[in-house]
Amino acid sequence: HRGAVGADPLMGDGAGILVQTPHAFFRKVLPFALPEKHHYAVAMLFYPNIEGLRDRVAAVVHACLAGEGLAMLGERIVPTNNGKLSRGVIATQPVIEQLVIARPEGLTLDEFERKLLIVRKVISNTVYASVPESEGDNGFYVVSMSARTIVYKGMFLADQLGSFYLDLHDEDFESAIALVHQRFSTNTFPSWKLAHPYRMTTHNGEINTIRGNVNWMAARQASVSSPLFGDDITKIWPISYEGQSDTACFDNALEFLVRGGYSLPHAAMMLIPEAWAGNPLMDETRRAFYEYHAALMEPWDGPAAMSLSDGRYVVATLDRNGLRPARYLVTREGHVVLASESGVLDIPDEDIVERWRLQPGRMLLIDLEEGRIISDDEIK
Repeated sequence: HRGAVGADPLMGDGAGILVQTPHAFFRKVLPFALPEKHHYAVAMLFYPNIEGLRDRVAAVVHACLAGEGLAMLGERIVPTNNGKLSRGVIATQPVIEQLVIARPEGLTLDEFERKLLIVRKVISNTVYASVPESEGDNGFYVVSMSARTIVYKGMFLADQLGSFYLDLHDEDFESAIALVHQRFSTNTFPSWKLAHPYRMTTHNGEINTIRGNVNWMAARQASVSSPLFGDDITKIWPISYEGQSDTACFDNALEFLVRGGYSLPHAAMMLIPEAWAGNPLMDETRRAFYEYHAALMEPWDGPAAMSLSDGRYVVATLDRNGLRPARYLVTREGHVVLASESGVLDIPDEDIVERWRLQPGRMLLIDLEEGRIISDDEIK
């Protein structure tokens, strides 16, 4: 959606893009052999740009990977061009690197993604504890760590994203999805790490219940258990860190649910339910679903349009009151374009077969494996 610009016209609040991991691209540019698709993960890392600090943090990252039984295949400095950024943004620019991690034999893709969440939290907790000066707005941050998706982002305006990350111009950089966001920060100051997308989430709006949501998530740590996480569940605490934005905290909760075994649409319905209580038009089965899950998870409420993806599904959903706009269209070629306003892309009318808007509490779901759009009624 429309983002913010500071007094410096070249300084934005942040912009980024979430895509599927471009296997052909990495196979071409990496100077070491890659296993087949989905049998490795690419971690996108922001290291502090203070001399000497990057090496100290990197040593901790490598030690944590080895300690958790994961093998590192290699590293890569991400090629960038900051010629269109202002001096103020360049001064805070992190050292941006990618780290490639092998998927252990015997793990399914979902099990590998769950292990990557655990390892990422171990890395972050260990780095912040052992190298405390690396924490903060311009410190160490794991942008993404997944076998399915990767995030490129920073403190940009939308038109600076492509010029900064040279990878995005390569013809082999292919993805069936692109979640793009330009930020207008309201409850936190702009920084590289707080730009969207997060690991699964882009968000237009506010989560007004954020303090209660974060406190309830923290309170559950003493009692929650999972057969999928097992004893490793204690390694992922805390779910959210102090100073994170409302969207970052939401994304942490969403990722926890998805890696814990819920599908992405199921988890989204738990966090952002429809207005179900006292709704005479809702069927009993759907109402029972929301009533049951209300005992497990309080709603993350506020004016919000969300676009979410785990690389398998793409979900777009509105808050229960529909207080943020989200309009979409479908083309004859099967492209789906959703944004906070119409006309974001110049598509001729004759190529459009469907045009509509998301409604309060409703969901648009795309299953990338089945290659189809799933209606709200079918989902629920």
